[in-house]
Order: sequence, then C-alpha cells, then structure tokens
Amino acid sequence: MQRVEQKTEPLRFQNDDGDTLVGRLHRPLIAAPVGTAIFAHCFACSKNSIAAARICRALAEHGWQVLRFDFTGLGDSEGSFARTSFASNVRDIVAASNHLTALDGTPPALFIGHSLGGTAVLAAAHKLPDAVAFATIGSPFLPRHVEKLILSRAPDLPTKGRAKISLGGAPFYISSEFLDALRGHGQADRVRELGRPLMIFHSPADAVVSIDNATAIFKTAQHPRSFVSLDQANHMLTDAADAQMVGEMLCAWAGRLVHSANAHIDAHFE
Repeated sequence: MQRVEQKTEPLRFQNDDGDTLVGRLHRPLIAAPVGTAIFAHCFACSKNSIAAARICRALAEHGWQVLRFDFTGLGDSEGSFARTSFASNVRDIVAASNHLTALDGTPPALFIGHSLGGTAVLAAAHKLPDAVAFATIGSPFLPRHVEKLILSRAPDLPTKGRAKISLGGAPFYISSEFLDALRGHGQADRVRELGRPLMIFHSPADAVVSIDNATAIFKTAQHPRSFVSLDQANHMLTDAADAQMVGEMLCAWAGRLVHSANAHIDAHFE
C-alpha cells in the first residue's frame, strides 16, 4: 500500500475514576482507515516514548487510525501515579477503547502494548470482545516482573511503604500497595484464553525483560500466535529502524486480519 499523509491531534477522555487522560490520535488522510488501533506505553513511560511515537506513525502511514495515550498519573494525564496499579492500567485501556468506539461508532481492532503495556493489553483482552488482534513488544509474561525492577531501586520499599525512585530519568513515588497489586491477576489464564491472533515481538538482547518472557507468552497462548525476533534491538527500541520494522510488520499482519474479519461480517449480512 502507498504511504498516506496523516495528521495528529490531541484527544482527551475520562477513566473510571473521573481523571482526564490525554492522548495523541494519528489520523490517516484517507476516506476509510484500515482500522483503529490503541497503543499502550511501557511502565512509567508516556505516550511520547520513542517506540510509541514511531510505531504509531508507521501504522498511520499505512492507513491505520492509532491512539497513543498516557496512563493515569503519567505524562499529561491527570491522577496520581502513586495510587495507580496494574489493574488501573487495564481499566485505562478499556476506557480508551470505549471512548474511540463512541467517537467513531466502530470499536478498535488492534491493541498493541510495549513492555508492561503489552502485559496490560493481554489482561484487558477479555473486556475487549470486538478486538480482532493483539500485539506485545518486549512484554513481561507476568505483571510482577516489574517488582524486581522497582525493588532494585528501592529495596526498603516494603518496610517503608512508600519510596521515590527514578525511572527513565524521571522521579516517581511508588507505594508498597503498588507492589502488592502486581501479584496475581490470573495472567496465565488470560493469555491462554485470549482466543484471537497474537503477535509477540521481543529482542534476544533485551536486558530489561528477558526473552524467556516471550517464550512463556508464546507457549501459553493458543494458535493463532506468531513470534518476531527483534535481533539486537534494545528494550526501548531507540533505533528508528527497529520501531519502523515493528510498525511495518503490524500493518501487514493486522491489516489482513481486519480485512478478513470485515469480509466475514459483510458476508453474514448479505
């Protein structure tokens, strides 16, 4: 498909707690987009992360409408990060989906998550019955993987109950309740029961989330499932070529799935 021009505009919507979440909506300048996608950013990142911006632009260049947004308490979104949890991230994804559905009348077809955002996307899948496909990028198999990262920076957090840590150069307050909320969730069951196409992107060189996590997701998920090795890419996909490759592959893979799903719906109503 020939690359199309796009425009990016701000988008605001409310989460379940009434906080205003802020995003950027990439709109391809064509009459009918291929489909709508939502991108969930990595832990303690924002919608403006290099991976989020580049992958969303690549999708829009191929006709996708894509929303990247800040989770509660991060970036430009309202709310307190210290009071958030993995479960609140899941709820934010569902809120974003509901808002786009109300806005355009068509539910998002593709959900993409980077790092813990991908874990949250899979956890939210059972609340997104109209979604056609899901993709993870460098994602942990279980939410509690992030616990190790936090405790390496704040080992006394469990006893103090609250700590200030620096992630990606920015300071954040983390509560012990946040750690507690990372446990459980029945994530393995969510992955096993996904029931829709899944694309797993991961780098063998990822020093933040090991490739073993991709193996666990792949083994737990049922077909149709696919795995793409990102070779020597780092966890944040700071090399533009790596992010571009993810975007290009998502376009080819998800575009075909959405086309097939739409054809099935049209045939059903003939």
